[in-house]
Amino acid sequence: MSYAFELRKIIHVDMDAFYASVEQLDNPELKGKPIAVGGGSKRGVVSAASYEARKFGVKSAMSGYIAQRNCPELIFVKPRFDRYKEISNAIRKIFFDYTDLVEPLSLDEAYLDVTTNKKGNPSATLIAQEIRKRISDELGLTASAGISINKFIAKVASDYNKPNGQKTVNPEEVIPFLEALEIRKFYGVGKVTADKMYRLGIFTGKDLKKKSLEYLIDVFGKSGSYYYNVVRGIHPSEVKPHRVPKSVGAERTFNENLSSEIFMLERLNHIATELERRLKKGGIAGKTITLKIKYSDFTLQTRSKTLPYFISEGQLIQETAKELLFQEELQNSVRLLGISLSNLNTGKRNLNQEPILKQAVSVQLKFDL
Repeated sequence: MSYAFELRKIIHVDMDAFYASVEQLDNPELKGKPIAVGGGSKRGVVSAASYEARKFGVKSAMSGYIAQRNCPELIFVKPRFDRYKEISNAIRKIFFDYTDLVEPLSLDEAYLDVTTNKKGNPSATLIAQEIRKRISDELGLTASAGISINKFIAKVASDYNKPNGQKTVNPEEVIPFLEALEIRKFYGVGKVTADKMYRLGIFTGKDLKKKSLEYLIDVFGKSGSYYYNVVRGIHPSEVKPHRVPKSVGAERTFNENLSSEIFMLERLNHIATELERRLKKGGIAGKTITLKIKYSDFTLQTRSKTLPYFISEGQLIQETAKELLFQEELQNSVRLLGISLSNLNTGKRNLNQEPILKQAVSVQLKFDL
């Protein structure tokens, strides 16, 4: 028995080194030079790096100290998120000229469903080329794109010909493409999971495809069904114009490490107040409070508590975070604290709860992208 599912024409557009590229656009003196957005202070962290900096191993989430050590010529630039948002809005206006089915993932990337589009153009590949050209001509920035039958494959494909390129994976190419794909390039497979798969002899999509559904669920839990599906080209998640967040959070990195819980309470108050502001702005409440603690040696610890009711008030969030802080002794001095709220009242279905299609899947191969 086989299941048939409707093929879609999905484009994933990903801006190239977005924050850094905007800084180089606004300041021509920075063009061609290795720059890092953020990370300039002793305790700073790199938010984004230009391609010139990436050649030296500089990347996002890296400490500014290590980035400077890797690239002595590195130029640090303060982030200007209002400017990035302004450019991002201009990019999305271009997207909406082609389809209303636009799902932003962040300021610099989005999915577009162009199966039926405003231009009446049957070719998603040509639409992607046109969008990228308009971004270049109108905004002076470059973007890369992936085009395929679902969101998963389109996102993986957009990374293939970066920067300023695109890749189309046609229906008849999907299975060979996924079988040859290195496991670490599968969207949703992080470093820890990739290392685990390597130990199990899973290095490519072909290796992953040999594993049974039962085996993958036993080893990876709920994520096992997700891996089982996507390696077979099954990812029925639709492009949703209004993405519902899974969690909302706020965090702070301190100028000096904190070694006592007492000194952290005031910081938690400020973080909880900021989190309340974000929740109220979005009309969101949640049940699960998570306290994030990053120690001076960069190890990370989280402590969570789920309440029987939804909350969004800063005082209640702060009290719960305080309880979690005193739950056990600190392992070291602390450089960062964060609070997030999940289990939200938004009714979002989990990524790993996609339907499991154990039988073969039939698709229409005469479907041009």
